[in-house]
Amino acid sequence: MSQQEFWNSKFSREGFLYGLKPNSFIASKIKEFPRSSKVLCLGEGEGRNAIFLARKGFEVTAIDASDIGLKKLEQRAKEENLDIKTICMDLNDWEANEKYDVIVASYLHLYKNERAVLFENIDDSLGFDGVFVGEFFSVKQLSYESGGPKDADLLYTVEDFKSHYAFSDAEVKEQVTILDEGKGHQGEACVIRVLSKKN
Repeated sequence: MSQQEFWNSKFSREGFLYGLKPNSFIASKIKEFPRSSKVLCLGEGEGRNAIFLARKGFEVTAIDASDIGLKKLEQRAKEENLDIKTICMDLNDWEANEKYDVIVASYLHLYKNERAVLFENIDDSLGFDGVFVGEFFSVKQLSYESGGPKDADLLYTVEDFKSHYAFSDAEVKEQVTILDEGKGHQGEACVIRVLSKKN
């Protein structure tokens, strides 16, 4: 099953699987974003982070493999008169050919052997003083029932980030938090939060 087929099956249901509110960690870090930032949202799904950031006045582009998820985002953006660029693409096909001030991601489910290229593309796509903010499920999430894959190869460790040059100087923390993100993410969870500033 392709990424598009997998996520379309999830996003074709009525409503918004992960709710309408932005990821709380990403939302808490917008004070770190340069004013009038050009922001890229990776694996953005139905658009909760993109809508939030566009409301704050940022220039937002959203990438996701699911055309159904992006159509939901586009409809919300239209209703709120927000200008958000969408790109329907598997992240494994994404190439770093444009610069952004900020890149955000919440819960990218990529296999371990796919991450090095993604991390390089994130690094190459961030401009000078660029900021990356991301929240990911830890391998310890297997012990929790609040959401996320049940395959350890799709989950992350702190070392996955710290061992890659793009995040070697990043602030990377594993912690237990309470998720309240639609039907898809509810309850106690173990996550890894990444904040990186490129200079």
